[in-house]
Amino acid sequence: MARYTGPKTRICRIFGEPILGNGKYLTKNSFPPGQHGPSRKRKQPSEYAIQLKEKQKAKYTYGLLERQFYKTYIEAAKLKGVKGENLIKLLESRLDNVVYRLGLAASRPAARQLVSHKHITVNGIIVNIPSYRLKAGDIIGYREKSSHNESLISQIRGKNTKFSWLDWNDATKTGTFLSAPERENVPENIKEQLIVELYSK
Repeated sequence: MARYTGPKTRICRIFGEPILGNGKYLTKNSFPPGQHGPSRKRKQPSEYAIQLKEKQKAKYTYGLLERQFYKTYIEAAKLKGVKGENLIKLLESRLDNVVYRLGLAASRPAARQLVSHKHITVNGIIVNIPSYRLKAGDIIGYREKSSHNESLISQIRGKNTKFSWLDWNDATKTGTFLSAPERENVPENIKEQLIVELYSK
């Protein structure tokens, strides 16, 4: 299973946002990485560079490599509606992302690990594919054995109230994927139109 395993703080410094962690080092080293640090003179980025950087940010945010991200874009382009918004909807519908949004894991990489290690079920069936695409009405929870694991249960933070496309049942420790979210409800700072322009060239 391909995934990014390189330095996370370096990536956060490139974009100036904590897209791969809590960003605690950004206050100390908020400038981009490089030998000369903040003193380096940087040219005005081209239009292509801006579009490429936005695509890279989206890839790192959702934990996808290039081929998988491009396949997701092609799928989004075939759907009715705005391509960029469709792309965000498909990314938000991934199982690992929904596990993260429900508060079952502290980060998307941690959510991906939960899914890969067969701790998560969808409609009562174990699913170990992080890219599994959820449909409206799907119920996400822990498998029977994992639901009694104190170390896993203690990590549950609960769903953020601003994620209206998800529902969380604290009694059963399960969440329901109500529908794919509208773009204005997704908090990620991604300019998806730049990604569409990049792939449309």
